Amino acid sequence: MSAKLIDLQHITKIYDGNTVLDDMNLYIRENEFLTLLGPSGCGKTTTLRIIGGFEKPDKGAVLFNGQDITHLPPNKRQLNTVFQKYALFPHMTIAENIAFGLKIKGKTRSYIQDKIKYALKLVNLDGFESRMPDSLSGGQQQRIAIARAIVNEPKLLLLDEPLGALDLKLRQDMQYELIRLKNELGITFIYVTHDQEEALTMSDTIVVMNQGYIQQIGTPEKIYNEPENAFVADFIGDSNILPSLMIRDELVEILGARFACVDKGFGENRPVDVVIRPEDVDLVSPEEGTLQGVVTHLIFKGVHYEMEVTANGFEWLVHSTDMFPVGTKVGIRVDPFDIQIMNKPESEDEEAVAIDA
Repeated sequence: MSAKLIDLQHITKIYDGNTVLDDMNLYIRENEFLTLLGPSGCGKTTTLRIIGGFEKPDKGAVLFNGQDITHLPPNKRQLNTVFQKYALFPHMTIAENIAFGLKIKGKTRSYIQDKIKYALKLVNLDGFESRMPDSLSGGQQQRIAIARAIVNEPKLLLLDEPLGALDLKLRQDMQYELIRLKNELGITFIYVTHDQEEALTMSDTIVVMNQGYIQQIGTPEKIYNEPENAFVADFIGDSNILPSLMIRDELVEILGARFACVDKGFGENRPVDVVIRPEDVDLVSPEEGTLQGVVTHLIFKGVHYEMEVTANGFEWLVHSTDMFPVGTKVGIRVDPFDIQIMNKPESEDEEAVAIDA
């Protein structure tokens, strides 16, 4: 397993009396693509700025390869940052933009020329050296901003919502570009976004944040399939979140009906929350279902139908390639492996952190 590159220890940051980060602990490994994901105001950009040296924590330490860099200025750190606004110099050519950092470092002309060619080839923009930034599309400008960052050979690349200003198709293309660059260069990426699909597509590790706290850390598959609380389940994709009762190991009561599950260790007759993804709800004939309901809404989404089914007073969200017209009586069945059990918050404070977006 790769060694730790960045280690955030007990980081606290307060703005105007508001705690933005509260005793945060997080480490990032070498050659990892780690995404900080969460709603506006959750602390993800502040975390990135503290790593980059643009902000100083009120408490705690930032370690880089085991060395304390908490008070080191950005230009002394072995990292580069790519922002949402590309920050290209409009009066400079593409080559001059890419060379800017290398010239400051006093690199030779031949070295700089080699690096410009290498970087442009890497971002698939060979031959753009003499172009001006305003002659490029948004996606091309963003790739130049990335090229300018990688020619400095940073060990760490920080990306603050770099694709936010692009349209959907460009954004998707750039996601694949970033994955390719990360694999080719062996650089550690820390990526900030509020876009769940972006995080799931690109990341090795996702850190879900809310109100200055880390809610869950894990692989995209783990975050999606096994959310640790209602906030994560609700923020990552669509979910049916139901207050339920854990009867005993591998048996849970949902809306008065008993469902087999695979979870253990929650105790007996204990209130829990259950997460069931819309694509994991099977609609069958009423007599085959564990619960019975009626289809109340139907939308065609292209790859599937999105339906709402009212059953025992709850509006179930269902995604299926099979279409059931509005008014159809159906049964609801769920595979035991698709029922995710979560502990209920133990206090109102915990619930506010876990659920309030």
